[in-house]
Amino acid sequence: MEISAQLVKDLRDKTQAGILECRKALTESNGDLDKAFEILKKKGALQAQKKSDRQTSEGIVSSYIHAGSKIGVLIEVNCETDFVARTEDFRELVKNLAMHVAASAPVFVDRKSVPENIIEESRRRFEIEVKDKPEKVRSQIVAGKLEKMIQESCLLDQPYVKDPGITVRDLVAASIAKLGENITVNRFSRFQIGEGNV
Repeated sequence: MEISAQLVKDLRDKTQAGILECRKALTESNGDLDKAFEILKKKGALQAQKKSDRQTSEGIVSSYIHAGSKIGVLIEVNCETDFVARTEDFRELVKNLAMHVAASAPVFVDRKSVPENIIEESRRRFEIEVKDKPEKVRSQIVAGKLEKMIQESCLLDQPYVKDPGITVRDLVAASIAKLGENITVNRFSRFQIGEGNV
C-alpha cells in the first residue's frame, strides 16, 4: 500500500516521531492512522522503559505564567546530557509540561510520590462514602475511587491537556523515543493567586 506524505505528516504532528518511524508504523497498520499511533505509542513506551534506569543529571528549570498573570509554574525536567537539554524539542516538551501543570493542577509527579498517609486517609474517606453499598462491591468501589484520585492528582497519569487521547507519561515517552535519552520530571510548583494564603 502506498503511504501518502500527508498521512505521514499527520502522524508526525500527533506523535513527534521521525518520518521513517511514522512511515514504518503506517505501513505496518495498512495506512490506519489510529493503529499506527498505537504502534508508535507502544514503541515509545518500550524505548522509555529501556532507558528508565539511566541517570538524568542534566536538564532545565523553566517557568510558565498563564495569561492574566494569575497562575504561574516552575518545573524541573531532567535528561542525560546538556546537549539534549539545549535542543528545541526538549525545551518545547518542558514548556508544554509547565502549561499542562498550570491547566490541570496536579499535586504529585507520579504514583511513587504520593505519601502513604494521603492514600490511607483517602481510603478511609471512600470507605465511609460507600458504607451503604452492598458489602461485596464496597472494596471494588473504593479501589476505583482511589485509582481515580491518583490519576487526577499525579502529573504523569493525567490526560495531556493538548491531546486527551494520551497521558503526560505517553508524551514524555514519545520525547524519550525521539531524543534517545531518558527524561524525568523531577519536581514542579504551581502558584495561583489566592491559594496557599493563611
